[in-house]
Amino acid sequence: MYEIFWLVAFGALLLIELLTLGLTTVWFAVGALAAFLLAVINVPLPLQIVAFIGVSVLMLVFTRPLLTKYLNSKTTKTNAESLVGNKARVLIPVNNLKSEGQVMVNGMEWTARSTKDEVTFPKDEMVKIVGISGVKLIIEKLNEEENSI
Repeated sequence: MYEIFWLVAFGALLLIELLTLGLTTVWFAVGALAAFLLAVINVPLPLQIVAFIGVSVLMLVFTRPLLTKYLNSKTTKTNAESLVGNKARVLIPVNNLKSEGQVMVNGMEWTARSTKDEVTFPKDEMVKIVGISGVKLIIEKLNEEENSI
């Protein structure tokens, strides 16, 4: 009787995964498959449940980071995200305390803020874009290597 339960659970979890494609239930489907196999060889129900939980957790902990890294590496940065890591030239001095600053990158002007309030950037200084907050680019000084390139 438990075999049917685990088989139905396996099928339902796989179906949910196929519908969402979010890497959310596949781990539990593998756990249900392990419990199903134990049920087929008449292992007691408490051990089936332990196997379901154990295999699901192990799969989640050890394989999810690898798969998400693999799947996320194939995504292409678009629009503003692609600016992170680029260099920009300061057009209007950047001063967080005065809420001022603007940079030019790829021919476009952007409002900019420093990563640290006490760090300011004068006009025409080259900076590195390290993040985006809303519609503002977050910048910091170029290190020696980047400055010479």
